[in-house]
Amino acid sequence: MSAEPTSGHRTIGWDLGGVHVKAALVEAGVVRDVVQAACPLWRGLPALDTALAGLPDWTRQPAEHAVTMTGELTDCFADRTDGVAQLSAWAARALPGRVRIYAGRDGFRAPGEAAGLAASIASANWHATAALVGRSVPDALLVDIGSTTADLIPIVGGRPAATGYSDAERLETGELVYTGAVRTPLLALTDHAPFLGRRTRLMAETFAHAGDVYRITGDLAAQADQQPTGDLKGKSRAESEARLARMVGRDRGEGSARDWLLLARHFAEAQMRLLHDAAATLLSRPDLPEAAPVVVCGAGAFLAERLAHRLGRQPLAFTGVIAEQVAGDPAWASTCGPAVAVGLLAATDPAIPEDA
Repeated sequence: MSAEPTSGHRTIGWDLGGVHVKAALVEAGVVRDVVQAACPLWRGLPALDTALAGLPDWTRQPAEHAVTMTGELTDCFADRTDGVAQLSAWAARALPGRVRIYAGRDGFRAPGEAAGLAASIASANWHATAALVGRSVPDALLVDIGSTTADLIPIVGGRPAATGYSDAERLETGELVYTGAVRTPLLALTDHAPFLGRRTRLMAETFAHAGDVYRITGDLAAQADQQPTGDLKGKSRAESEARLARMVGRDRGEGSARDWLLLARHFAEAQMRLLHDAAATLLSRPDLPEAAPVVVCGAGAFLAERLAHRLGRQPLAFTGVIAEQVAGDPAWASTCGPAVAVGLLAATDPAIPEDA
């Protein structure tokens, strides 16, 4: 059972993912602190207990708690409904204060209702971010690129206007692109690459990931790079080059720093094409105005900004959109966008309306 409700002036937004746990402290309608911690949820719920124990003290103090999630799809659960129910029950048990679960189109609900609303709760963190952005930018394309996935969400008339809602539906519509700035295996981006003047097929192995690419190009911030590497070795540029080399059947010594940079840029371009194709389709919708900006967010915000320029659209930083509501580190606020969003939504307007 949760503890008694607090006064409501202190709200903590949570995003319980399968890879990270993110939390945002909201006081008097302003984000005061944001934190992210690695959490291998596929090992079971005890991973959440460990992650919570390592977070700052404020995450374990009495508050109003607003919870969204994507971790329900990890393979420690029988299915998404089971995952939603178990994660909601964990939140009610572990977080001191009143706990509400974000059900997107169905608003905030009590943890005990979660199993019956699993279709609305499962992976609805994108909806929270879009709902918050829509309060300030009525027409936009939200592009939130995380470590593993990218959410591309049309916002029309101040409301989330995604055609799909579930993961399956959004994969079909291009509103969910399963590619991210850290964990995506390079083999998922292309099956060939140019190297030393020749086009080569790739090794069908997960030797290297997107994180290796963006360490080599210098784009990946250390704070967003919390997951282990493919070979469980270090994250230096040299070690990233060694992993990249294996993708083309080489050792690092068979190429120069420039060679590995060019190869990394090829994979970055392959990933950008996936994002561009999805975004271009969404922006061709008749209800999105020509002047609608691209709101960029996430650990891969640098990719989202490049995508906006490529599309000829104005990029707006998520942290800029909500600047008056953020007193903490803006970089963390972007990386943990859904936790920030669900915390602010719960703190300022507990009754979230259903989509039109």
